[in-house]
Amino acid sequence: MFRSYKTFQSSIDIFNLSHPIWLKEALLETYLTHRVKHWDKERYTFSKHKLIGEEPLSFRVQGKPYSLVMRTPGDEFAHAAGFCLAEGIIDTPDDIKNISCCDGTDSNVVTITLEESRHSKITEVLDKRGVISQTSYGICGKEIVKDLYQSIQPIKNNVQIDAGLALESLENLSSHQPLRNQTRASHAAALYTSDFELLSVAEDVGRHNALDKAIGKVFLNHRLGKASLLILSSRISYELVQKAARARIPLILAFSQPTSLAVELASKLTMTLACLAKGSGLYIFCGEKRLKR
Repeated sequence: MFRSYKTFQSSIDIFNLSHPIWLKEALLETYLTHRVKHWDKERYTFSKHKLIGEEPLSFRVQGKPYSLVMRTPGDEFAHAAGFCLAEGIIDTPDDIKNISCCDGTDSNVVTITLEESRHSKITEVLDKRGVISQTSYGICGKEIVKDLYQSIQPIKNNVQIDAGLALESLENLSSHQPLRNQTRASHAAALYTSDFELLSVAEDVGRHNALDKAIGKVFLNHRLGKASLLILSSRISYELVQKAARARIPLILAFSQPTSLAVELASKLTMTLACLAKGSGLYIFCGEKRLKR
């Protein structure tokens, strides 16, 4: 049953460069159809529901296992690139020598091979990974913020965008979510320029994965420097702030409120966080100068 998925093809081609590392990314499963019994007080009926795909994805760096995530299949290479950027494994697309599926066929295992100039930094990143990249038990919020603040420089980009158009982009996010429209179960992340040009959109069962994929798409196309605004379908956690900060994206808008740790970290990194307000408008938690009336 779980191999008869249907799939969507990305509307943005990220592998249009002449760089030799970019391989054709296979079309992969995103949802399946399942027969459901519907109970109500009157009777049982049957219908078919579309369920979002969820499978493991293993990232291997320099041939060694690095991380395992549960995700919706698709955009594996972009996912790997965005993930590695957030982890501090890479800083630019030129740090990557090759991204490939295991044996060229297993889309659940992706291997990232780095250029020689990046090899020496992998050990340091692996040592710090438990503190910087993961929500760990026994580590207090202040220690997490301190470590992240030391590893990521504040964002000095003072770009200003129209608050009304930003709100409109947030409210229109669902129009870029075909998987959500089919399954009602996906998160989404969208990146815009300061002029509201849509750079990328990604959907996934996990909000962190959706963001890694969206960032990875523009990162591989050398367009990440144009990204000023991140739109999220979820709440804003500190991990999502960290990923946006590593990508140097100054503004984040979301449907739900941020966590206290997310606001603390974003404030220290001079970022802008806002969410949809009750009734109308936006609640701005920090960095209000970037949103103009």
